[in-house]
Amino acid sequence: MIGLISATAAGAAARDRLAAAWPDRTRVYEGPAGEAIRTAFAECEQLVCFLATGATVRLLAPLLGDKAADPGVVCVDEGGRFAVSLIGGHGGGANELAYQVAELLGAEPVVTTATDAVGLTGLDTLGLPVEGAVAAVSRALLDGEPVALDAELAWPLPPVPFAEQGAYRVRVTDRDVQPGPQEVLLRPPSLVVGVGASKGAPVAEVLGLIEGTLREAGLSVRSVAELATVDAKSEEPGIVAAAERLGVPLVTYPADELASVPVPNPSDAPLAAVGTPSVAEAAALRRGGELLVPKRKSAAQPAMATCAVVRRPGRGRLAVVGIGPGARDLVTPRAAAELRRASVLVGLDQYVDQIRDLIRPGTRVLESGLGAEEERARTAVAEARQGHAVALIGSGDAGVYAMASPALAEASDDIDVVGVPGVTAALAAGAVLGAPLGHDHVSISLSDLHTPWEVIERRVRAAAEADIVVTFYNPRSRGRDWQLPKALAVLADHREPETPVGVVRNASRPDESVRLTTLAALDPATVDMMTVVTVGNTATRNIAGRMVTPRGYRWQHTPEEAR
Repeated sequence: MIGLISATAAGAAARDRLAAAWPDRTRVYEGPAGEAIRTAFAECEQLVCFLATGATVRLLAPLLGDKAADPGVVCVDEGGRFAVSLIGGHGGGANELAYQVAELLGAEPVVTTATDAVGLTGLDTLGLPVEGAVAAVSRALLDGEPVALDAELAWPLPPVPFAEQGAYRVRVTDRDVQPGPQEVLLRPPSLVVGVGASKGAPVAEVLGLIEGTLREAGLSVRSVAELATVDAKSEEPGIVAAAERLGVPLVTYPADELASVPVPNPSDAPLAAVGTPSVAEAAALRRGGELLVPKRKSAAQPAMATCAVVRRPGRGRLAVVGIGPGARDLVTPRAAAELRRASVLVGLDQYVDQIRDLIRPGTRVLESGLGAEEERARTAVAEARQGHAVALIGSGDAGVYAMASPALAEASDDIDVVGVPGVTAALAAGAVLGAPLGHDHVSISLSDLHTPWEVIERRVRAAAEADIVVTFYNPRSRGRDWQLPKALAVLADHREPETPVGVVRNASRPDESVRLTTLAALDPATVDMMTVVTVGNTATRNIAGRMVTPRGYRWQHTPEEAR
């Protein structure tokens, strides 16, 4: 919960805007500011104080304890001009909250955390438990000193400018080891503990078995991702409580699924009790991995709990990102976040140039020229399979005549895939033309490099006969100069010569050009590969210099029906 505190009418107005926007995330604390801050500090994970920073600091000072546990605090000035991340920038999430508050209030975010200020990924913001000399290693990264990465496990980390060797080190491990004086340990959630238990097994016995097994195997409890068991034990109190105390989810599987998992130590007892010859080993292995610790029983007599430990490899992550038609403000916040998250970026060189300033230090950029689409798709998938966090970029929306389909044709279920939508060229062109896509519409690429012209022509004719607005992508190049005239001729068989046609070149970019003409007057020679051509249907009109396709609402034609 986010506590909201203000002291003046101006602050209260901004506070109430935030409360209205986030009704489920916020709680308003009324009364004197000092008392409100004390109460909110004890009750909330984060605070937004609509006060001067000096006053906020003085009120917070007596309350501060451990930065790992204190709430994150953002301070907004009375004029609503700045949202300042005051304390708990990383641990308390104040940096991210400052950006969110600033966006909502139209303010300027102020983040002074050193790593954030220079675009470095903070070691304590990687999403993994972290131990060791975080401050010293972070300072080494800021100073440009070499920091080596020792990844005992491949894991899809965000970008950090690691070196091959260095006096400082970041170690990715699930082993129960202590960090050195110039070392940071990152604990990936790589361990799955399968658990079986008799009815009424005490939580102390279940938890003691798990912790003891991990300790004896030299594994860190901080790398446990989940407990796993059979569905029949989903409400067994000892197992449920053990998961809660470890702070991990409890995952359960049907008995018939577990019965099909090959295990080294099947038993008749669980088969008779819950319908599978193995619970602990089978549940831990259900989604694959390496069995590190076979089934073990608790030391109690009789033993009421069993467990087994499996290490799952880190799954690579492929984000297919649409970066929009060219204008920076049409790159979505989600796309920008994925670009910052990726440790490997793959894309066409000219598209990489458009977003190069959004790439964080340490990101490995793999760029290539026109015609290498298949190579880029395979490269992106291969990098993800090696356990990296990969962003594959495409202009507009990556799923529209772009990189998503060839990449996903290469990908299998051994990597995680995220699609990030972008503003397409058709939408960008439509916005500057007016409202040409107000009713049914279709996009057709006129490039016959990969699609036979006979197929393209059949689709154009179908759209013409169906009276659908058509947007042509890839309309004309120096080597393909006859396809657009042919497509326009097909449409002309079904539409009047005066049918509006919109021609937009470099939509949303500084050299954008827009023309509104007609089907008869359009000169194909004025069109190139940077152009989007939108041909209206029989209802499309030129209204005040704008291309408009009526939606077809009945009230627009027969007002009496709306009454």
